[in-house]
Amino acid sequence: MAMNAKNMPADELFFGHKACAGCGGSLAVRAALKVLGPNAVAALPAGCMSAVGFNFPQLCFANNAMITPFAATAAVLTGIEAGLRAQGKKPDDCTVVGFAGDGGTADIGIQALSGAIDRNDDVLYICYDNEAYMNTGIQKSSLTPFGAKTTTTPAGKNSHGCLTQKKNVFEIIAAHGLPYAATASVGYMNDFLKKLERAKDIHGTRFIHVIAPCPTGWGAPESKMVDLARDVVDCGLWYLAEYEGEQVSGVPGGKFTLNRKPREFASVRDYLKSQGRFRALSDEEIFLVEHSRDAKWEMIERDWAWR
Repeated sequence: MAMNAKNMPADELFFGHKACAGCGGSLAVRAALKVLGPNAVAALPAGCMSAVGFNFPQLCFANNAMITPFAATAAVLTGIEAGLRAQGKKPDDCTVVGFAGDGGTADIGIQALSGAIDRNDDVLYICYDNEAYMNTGIQKSSLTPFGAKTTTTPAGKNSHGCLTQKKNVFEIIAAHGLPYAATASVGYMNDFLKKLERAKDIHGTRFIHVIAPCPTGWGAPESKMVDLARDVVDCGLWYLAEYEGEQVSGVPGGKFTLNRKPREFASVRDYLKSQGRFRALSDEEIFLVEHSRDAKWEMIERDWAWR
């Protein structure tokens, strides 16, 4: 039976942490460990989840877990997996998993991640994406969307936030030809759980990119975080998809599959204006966001399968 929000295990493997109320990253880690189970071994770089999960003398992980250097998440995962296997101490249900934020993945950590994929190391890498360096004061990362206010991309009368587009990490990772990659959202938990179960059963390098809203950085009430994680999918600014490499799909070059296709997009304006970080956007800039969305979905509907 597929795991869902109703039948997931009651055991808590990530608890007692110091995350902000409504933290999307903590939801992603909690759900992932419920699927991966107590024998999973976790590694986390500098970031929100290491800051809130490793508070001496408390460890908020029931699993074996460790902090890595900021740039080295995937490299440390490689070492953990190889060490366990060499010692004959890796259980059959042991997943070596990394949890890293958007900056630690798309910026400083992408070199080590690319190397792990090139070797096809048997590890699962999960990027919880709150769209900025939230742990150090809300600075822009390469996954910060256009128009978002951060401390390094201020917004006001003369400046309207981030001037660059969000880097397409999912497709960059898929271009490596790894066995499995997926996008997810904590607003669509059953989809996320299904992808975690799929990744757990595949050997080689796997990657899941999950949207995980931050109440502090996004400028919205903590009670609205799951709603926002759903709204970003419904308005088409984030898509739920999978990539299965040739070794899994049997298709030369691999296969992309779209998991959710809205019949009609919800309002981009309503999504953006519900967050303080986008407050300075003009009507013209919102139109540009919508235009970029439409162009992306034209490509998706032309080139990807639908399931």
